[in-house]
Formats: sequence, structure tokens, C-alpha cells
Amino acid sequence: MSLKEQITEDMKAAMRAKDTERLGTIRLLLSAMKQKEVDERIELDDVAVVAIVDKLIKQRKDSIAAFEQAARQDLADKEKAEMSVLLAYLPARMSAEEVTAAVQAIVSALGAKGPGDMGKVMGAVKAQLAGKADMGQVSAAVKAALAG
Repeated sequence: MSLKEQITEDMKAAMRAKDTERLGTIRLLLSAMKQKEVDERIELDDVAVVAIVDKLIKQRKDSIAAFEQAARQDLADKEKAEMSVLLAYLPARMSAEEVTAAVQAIVSALGAKGPGDMGKVMGAVKAQLAGKADMGQVSAAVKAALAG
């Protein structure tokens, strides 16, 4: 079963269970997926769905930080609940050591040296680690590998 089908099944299960918070979050995700399909006239595969989930999670993290700074814990809690539902659709994340090892391998394979090669390395790393690792963590690992 594809990730897209799994999300649709989860929406049906949330409807049957009358779990309105979970249902709303899943509908939001399905809406973002449908928007991408319509805009680009494509059928989403699991990699594209994971990218959308990743983007929505990043938005939730940004919103949580803003709400907590504004002392709106009620809204921050709502965003946290949505984020926990979305996290279920991501594959298992790589550890910091695994990310560093993968970045080192790509840097040596490309023969990259210095900060000037950051774009070239990030392009290769993104293709290989998309959805498997936090891109902020990956970016820091690339900077460290190219600096050293």
C-alpha cells in the first residue's frame, strides 16, 4: 500500500472514530497533496508525499515557536497535536552519526572542497537523504564537512 493510500485509509478511520482533530490534520495533508498534483499535473509517489509532510511539519515547528513567543500556549498545543499526527507519515529518521557518515561519503565521492561546493553537495545530499533526515541537520553536517 502506498503512503497516499495509507493516508486516505487513515482519514476514513478517523471519520469512523469521530476523531475530529486527527481528521482535520489528515484532510489538511490530503489537500496539500491534491494541490501539488493539480498544480504540477502529476501523480504523487511516496517520495513526493514525504516531502509534503516534511514541509507541513516545518510549518508547524515555525508556528509553535511563534505562538510560544507570543504566550499563546493554546494555539501552540494545537500545532503540536497536528505535528504529532503528521510525524506518523515520515519514515524512520537517521541518527546524527548516520547523517554525518552519509555526508562524508557524498563529499568524498564528489571530491568537494571548501564552502564554494556547498550547493553541489547539498543537491546530491538532498536527492539521497530527502525524507530520511532533518535537512537542517544535514545542512550543518555539510558545512562541517566542507569546513574541515
